[in-house]
Amino acid sequence: MKNIEAKIDTGAYTCALHCHTIAEKELGGKKVLCFFLLDPSHEEYHQTEHVFFDYSRKKIKSSSGEFEERYIIKTIVRLGRRRIRTTISLTDRGNMRYPVLIGRKLLRGKFIVDVSRMHTNGILFKKAFL
Repeated sequence: MKNIEAKIDTGAYTCALHCHTIAEKELGGKKVLCFFLLDPSHEEYHQTEHVFFDYSRKKIKSSSGEFEERYIIKTIVRLGRRRIRTTISLTDRGNMRYPVLIGRKLLRGKFIVDVSRMHTNGILFKKAFL
């Protein structure tokens, strides 16, 4: 996927990615995490189920202040020309303006945020087995 609009949020610690139909399944005797990126109403939606073998769960504080348990995946994110290995939580961001949230954990020591600028780079996610 490329050129997904993302919100840079220095108030958020982790990154979040809009997904739907997030579920653990069994594949070849092993538990795997399956999900679809974005949702059918999004212009970048591709009806492709993504499967991750390496994932975890973590309680994360949502924008409403509530804690919710989310699945966490390891992946590579490309911001501009930089490729960064990171962890991202999967959640339903369908009611949010931006399907991707970039938190300060990814930004720290790598970027300076200029709040006067908008829409400066595309973003690309690549599956990675770290």
